Amino acid sequence: MTVALHMPELPEVEHVVRALRRSVTGRRVLAAELKLARLAGGLSPRVFARRLRGAVIQRIRRRGKYILIELDSGRVLAVHLRMTGKFVALPVEAQLPKHAHAIFYLDDNRRLVFCDQRQFGKLLLVDAADLEGLDQIRSLAPEPLGKQFTLEYLRETLARSRRGIKQLLLDQTKVLGLGNIYASEALFLARINPLTPALQLGKQRAERLHEAIRTTLRAAIAGGSTLRIDLDEDGSSYIGSSERFWRVYERDGEPCVTCGMKIRRVVQGGRSTYYCPRCQRK
Repeated sequence: MTVALHMPELPEVEHVVRALRRSVTGRRVLAAELKLARLAGGLSPRVFARRLRGAVIQRIRRRGKYILIELDSGRVLAVHLRMTGKFVALPVEAQLPKHAHAIFYLDDNRRLVFCDQRQFGKLLLVDAADLEGLDQIRSLAPEPLGKQFTLEYLRETLARSRRGIKQLLLDQTKVLGLGNIYASEALFLARINPLTPALQLGKQRAERLHEAIRTTLRAAIAGGSTLRIDLDEDGSSYIGSSERFWRVYERDGEPCVTCGMKIRRVVQGGRSTYYCPRCQRK
């Protein structure tokens, strides 16, 4: 399998959530070990372990790119994978993988291990009552596949921004869940040039974009860009796929799947943007 390293986006995180549900829902945390305190917002390893000890994992869900592990103790472990964070489930006798920074000892003779090579991930343990007030959660835009992400919301958001539409789509406080890949793909489906200022998009293009965002994310969650994650294997397959499926992403110089014109690459805010100059005219 060819592994393409990129920041996990909403569909990849959704697959991690589903894997965790299958693997650890209902399990009790007998003990927890935090090896890198800064991943937990500075919470000391001793306090981290004490607050998790004996808690049962009741529910696992997602808010944006945050994985929310709800415990029967009234606390929530909010996890952000960032670039290289991943979970692996192992028998207690198995050797720990590299970069194991948090270890949760479960009541079924397994360990759930959080690994993070680059150490950018986050493990925030908060009271459930305080979750929505957490800055990282409160600032997030509506879920893109939820009822609150309406066409009206998107049009109002576009009308208030002079930024290029691609850059706006990467702002999780404005439009949630689109990283560099899916923003480029959604704009292609909507036939919108990524350099176009957001406020210049009229009703028709806003409607196309709204639908394209949902279509792109639904297709990816359904399996178009992600693989089923089995935590008991290696926990890493959500960032890899051996099948090329992108319409424009990382296809600069290749023919457009629609018109045959060469895909172009430009840099916006330090990030690569890919688009078809013909299908996505300004």
